[in-house]
Amino acid sequence: MEYIDLSTLLLLMCFGFLAAFIDSVVGGGGLISIPALLFVGLPPQVAIATNKLASTMGALTSTITFIRSGKVNFQVISRLFPLVFVGSLAGALTVNFISSELLKPLVFILLIVVTIYTIFKKNWGTESTYRKLTIKKYILFATIICLIGFYDGFLGAGTGSFMMFAFLMIGFDFLQSAGNAKFLNFGSNIAALIMFIFLGTVNFSYGIPMGLSMILGALVGSNFAIKKGVNYVKVLFIFVTVLLIGKNIVDYIYNG
Repeated sequence: MEYIDLSTLLLLMCFGFLAAFIDSVVGGGGLISIPALLFVGLPPQVAIATNKLASTMGALTSTITFIRSGKVNFQVISRLFPLVFVGSLAGALTVNFISSELLKPLVFILLIVVTIYTIFKKNWGTESTYRKLTIKKYILFATIICLIGFYDGFLGAGTGSFMMFAFLMIGFDFLQSAGNAKFLNFGSNIAALIMFIFLGTVNFSYGIPMGLSMILGALVGSNFAIKKGVNYVKVLFIFVTVLLIGKNIVDYIYNG
């Protein structure tokens, strides 16, 4: 491992904790952790890959917490996990050949739709109304999850929000949607991480210390969400999607 000074280490760990606290429930932690990694001097590709290492450590922690609280439906996600894993592998490989900028306009539109729908659908997600899907609906849902997995490996920003929205659409409440989404998000994270390690773009000296702080942040964040319930998760979900929309607008202004 290369040497990093104490101030850099503390900076990464503080931002890692904050990022994981938010990401443990609704995703969006990359809005905090990736700029921190860029700030300490990592190139963009390395920052994204290194963040994937740290966020995978946090995602595993929050996934275990949701499983222990009974907020993960294994009957549903067990068949979806391989799809999101393969999709993310394909996305992480594709981003090395095609610019991720191509997806950003579509992502911006989808985030706006997701946010508006969630705000105006007043009682949506407060109670679980999930019923077993028909074969036709399951194939459609599985395809959507696979595409979200591809998106996570290809671009990533907002993956947690899109996964949660998908589970909300089939009737899970916000807390159950968060647990299911986080389990699958862990799968897409680890798949992309494997690809990034294979490509040699992960900086372990930065990623491991940030990842350790993300473990703590994910533990605190997921337990806090379970304690506070669906209303807290809904507010946080809207907050993060609005931040993602704002980031897309800023990127468009300064880079468009």
